[in-house]
Amino acid sequence: MYETLSVTYQSKVAKITLQRPEKLNALSLCMRTELQQVMDEIAKNREVRAVLLTGAGKAFCVGQDLEEIRAHGEIDYGELLSTSYNPLIQQMMNLNKPILCAVNGVAAGAGVSLALACDFKIASQKARFIQSFVNIGLVPDSGMSWLLPRAIGLTRALELAMFGGAVSAQEAVQLGFINRVVEPEQLEEQSIAAAEQLANLPTEALGYMKLAFYRGQHFTLEESLAYEAKLQSLAGKSVDHQEGMRAFWEKRAPQFRGYAGAEEV
Repeated sequence: MYETLSVTYQSKVAKITLQRPEKLNALSLCMRTELQQVMDEIAKNREVRAVLLTGAGKAFCVGQDLEEIRAHGEIDYGELLSTSYNPLIQQMMNLNKPILCAVNGVAAGAGVSLALACDFKIASQKARFIQSFVNIGLVPDSGMSWLLPRAIGLTRALELAMFGGAVSAQEAVQLGFINRVVEPEQLEEQSIAAAEQLANLPTEALGYMKLAFYRGQHFTLEESLAYEAKLQSLAGKSVDHQEGMRAFWEKRAPQFRGYAGAEEV
């Protein structure tokens, strides 16, 4: 079905694997288009309650396919971003269900942005994060100037962007832009387990959390308080809230159903 992706569905989790290992999963036009397509399909699929994104081979994603740029000759990078990269990042961050990223190897350029746009990040000890834009005379894009400073602070973000060095997985955890580091042979097992755990939580509430936290980054306190109240009103009408309350009083584990019978924003 897809030329550059492998997409599987199991236990309420959609697993998306970038499948250009011979190109270190560089982002071609086809891959960007297919990622937008699958994100749109996942958003509409109520059977899917969590997403796992990873890469095939030894790299997660090294960003834009520069060979494709060379083949096309002169290109307007602003138009390229506006038509494919930016909509993809917005899709991921606006998706009404959680996305977990399993960073299996090197992430560079827009590949780092792709990882940062996910809600939870697990990395292999072999993973490295490279701010490569400066090395070819470009500026960070695909949401990097918004995502990275909010994850690690403005001072460190500027340092990484301007000096363009590589950050190990362990350093990335210490800086705060990934959640967890595991041994390479444990990455698949632990990332699938975490994705399945997310998939069994109240999906609608998780979607509302994403909206509240991401939009709250540019809200005033008063705006955030009002938005929280709006989302809480919606969450309070969901069947999963009712189930959570029943489970609490009955002293048992809740059996959340996802979107069944609940309103959406």
